[in-house]
Amino acid sequence: MGVHSGNLQKIKDGKRRFAITPHIPGGFVTADTMIKIADTAKKYNGIIKITSGQRIMITNLKEEDLSEIWKDLGMEPAVKNQYSIKNVEMCPAGFCKRSKENTIRIGMKISRNFHGKEMPNRTKIAVAGCRNACASAYAKDIALIATKEGFIIAAGGSAGFHQRMADIIAEKISEEDAYRLVEIILEYYNENALLGEKLGFFIDRIGVEKFRNDVVEKL
Repeated sequence: MGVHSGNLQKIKDGKRRFAITPHIPGGFVTADTMIKIADTAKKYNGIIKITSGQRIMITNLKEEDLSEIWKDLGMEPAVKNQYSIKNVEMCPAGFCKRSKENTIRIGMKISRNFHGKEMPNRTKIAVAGCRNACASAYAKDIALIATKEGFIIAAGGSAGFHQRMADIIAEKISEEDAYRLVEIILEYYNENALLGEKLGFFIDRIGVEKFRNDVVEKL
């Protein structure tokens, strides 16, 4: 693993403090990893923050300590490039009584294969095991939602500065087709969007019907 840096969080009385966020796929973390994160934060006087993206941030860190902190953790950063697939958020699925499908399986596959992939803009994906759509699925760039009849795929959501509800792209499709459609959407977005253009704005620019038809016909 290479040397990773941190994000400048605050400058107070001339003192610069940084934060790091290790990659934790789907927010599922072992007890041993939790202990390692806690021990490392304690060693460097860090403050632990549970983020909205199902990750654990350590803040209040000194710049000169960052390299050693990453070595102590032995983990990869959650975000290597701001214009990339930042995270794949997942509901508990296989551990939840409401789940219609154990979507942890497909969520981890998406995270494993696409996390960190460069995109026209930052991109978030959510995977939910039922129509409750936990992980704010309809506010993500791409959402997979399991139902009794199959998967719903939605795209273009955003909860940021310009809020946008995701558009439903396909319904009642298999897990295999759901994964493939995510792959197609990412490829289509990468090939046709402008640099810096969020997926939802790209959809608005070309029209949701064209977007839906172009990606679904490739299944």
